[in-house]
This record gives sequence, C-alpha cells and structure tokens, in this order.
Amino acid sequence: MSLSVSMQHNLGETNFSLKFDAPDGLTVLFGRSGSGKTTIINAVAGLLHPDQGRIEVDGRILFDSETSTNLPIHKRRLGYVFQEARLFPHLSVQQNLTFGRWFAPRHARKESLSRVVDMLGIGDLLERRPNALSGGEKQRVAIGRALLASPDLILADEPLAALDDARKAEILPYFETLRDEAQVPILYVSHSAVEVARLATTVVALQDGRVARQGSATDVLSDPTFTPTGVRAAGAILEAVIKTHHKDGLSELSAGGIALFLPKLPKPIGTRVRVRIAAQDVILSRSRPDGLSALNILPGTIDAIRSGEGPGVIVSLTTPAGKVLARITRRSADAMGLGQGTPCHAVVKTVSVAPQDVGGA
Repeated sequence: MSLSVSMQHNLGETNFSLKFDAPDGLTVLFGRSGSGKTTIINAVAGLLHPDQGRIEVDGRILFDSETSTNLPIHKRRLGYVFQEARLFPHLSVQQNLTFGRWFAPRHARKESLSRVVDMLGIGDLLERRPNALSGGEKQRVAIGRALLASPDLILADEPLAALDDARKAEILPYFETLRDEAQVPILYVSHSAVEVARLATTVVALQDGRVARQGSATDVLSDPTFTPTGVRAAGAILEAVIKTHHKDGLSELSAGGIALFLPKLPKPIGTRVRVRIAAQDVILSRSRPDGLSALNILPGTIDAIRSGEGPGVIVSLTTPAGKVLARITRRSADAMGLGQGTPCHAVVKTVSVAPQDVGGA
C-alpha cells in the first residue's frame, strides 16, 4: 500500500508546491509549525481541496484536479487520529471502538476487535466512559477506533501534542506496535525529533510548503546541514542490539560492534532498537579519553562541520556504530583543530539518553 501526493495550493502567505510518495510503514511529515504538515494531511483526508494536484492511495484516486475527481470524505476509507481523542462521551470504550465498523465496507479486511484490544492494551477499559480515562488511554481508544474502520491509510495529526511527557512515553510504544503489526500504512504529522526517531520508516521533511528532504529517519536526522526544527533538536540515530542486562541497572548494547551502555531497557536480550543521541549531549575528544565518568566512547572520523550564525557548530562523525552528531562551540572546534578527516572520539553520558529516545528498530 502506498500514498502518492502532488499538490499546489495557496493558503495565506504560503504557496504550497510539493510532491512525494510514501511507501508502506509509518511516514512522518516533519517540520516547524507553518511548514505545511497539517495542510497536507487535511488534503489527503478531504478536509481541504488543493488548487491543483493529485492524491492517490494504492492506485485509488482520491483527488485529481485535471479530471475533477474529489472523493467525499466518507468514501476515502481513511482513519483519522486527531490531537484530541474526540471520543463520544455518551458511549463506552467498546461502543466507541465498534463505531468505526459502521464506516468499513463489507468487502474490506476487518481487524478483529479482540486483536485490536490486545494490541493497544485496553481490555480493562471497555466498560468505561471517556470521562473516566486518562489522556493516554483516550488516545489508545482513538487509535483503535480508527483501525477498526478498516482504513486503507491512517492519518495521525500530532496525536501526542496534547499529552504530557509521561503520557507521550506511554503512547509511543503503541504506535510502534501499530507500525509493525497492523499492516496499515500511517501518515503521521510531527515537529518532534524524538517521535521521528522512534517511529518513522520514512521522513518527508517540509519547509515553507516544499519538500526539503525525504528518506529514512537515520538519513534525514543525521544530516548536519539540515535542522528543520532548530539546532537544539539535532541528533543522530544508532541501530543496536541488546546484549546484556547488568545487575547495576544498565543494559549493554552492541552498535556496529561498539558497546553502548544505557539505563536498563524493558526489552529482552536480542531485541533490535533505535537509539537517538542528541547532538548537544555529545562531547568530542581528539584522543581516547581516560578517567571519565561517561561510559560510551565511540571512535570515528569527522566527515562534515556545519557552522551556523551563532557561536556553535554541528560536527558529523562516521563511527562503526553509525553517524553521530555533536554540537559544540566554534571556539572549541578551532582550538582542537577539527576538520574533515580528523580522527575523533564521541563521548556520550549513559544517563543523557532518556527512555523516550529508545524504540523498536
């Protein structure tokens, strides 16, 4: 199942002109507020009609300005998860879930209610009303309702934006499960690098109504020349395998043969994970440091240095574990004599990697 979008549209002071194809998996529309993320997702949903363009899902045309094709919303076979859960307050959780069935064509593949309930961990909530649920529980029910409509595509418009950090951490694993097990493609809107790193199989990065980058989460987020949401969000993704859980509360991973120590992960040995390393949490050393409290030392070679308008630079290193970004001052880079091809070591504190920075690969 694939999504193809081509559209031109004037909205306020922004002139949208973009084209992209989204393959199976979870595709994130990523960028700052006002870059065009919600405009695109609303065009796919039928809530906005582009001035020109064509939108199709798995070859089924939803909109085509040349042929005046514009399927009504209820015929597009899409599931929509909003920022707010928008559950029916007078219905129980089970009734909210089964409401989605009314919009599923008889011939469409139907997810089992019991499987969706198990997937989202909401079995003990079925008899409750929405006003008795937490924000995270409401969003899980909203995801289930969208999935039970047997959609060709699920749209998620910043579904974690209204949640606090604890509830976001609760919901992220369920989107990973949805990505890996539901076999329904997802178009997901976010301006959070953490969510992109955890969830995306494909990233479509937007700037001012244009597609600025497209590729895997690793490729887009690890590009030192591209920081669409600001340098403070810069970071890289390492793929690793959990090797050992130590008695002192640390998990030992292998990333390209390099040992990586993190606070204990609630995942079994052998699990493949993605680890986001924020650029601002990386220290650089020309030689392998001794006598440091930091446990993670990754040898590598500098492949690029990007200077901004301020006093900082972003340094990109190629290491056996993968690409690593470091955000340091220009003064430090000059004093250390850093340049393309310089051997260097990236130092990462174990406790600087938060639980939400680690997800399923």
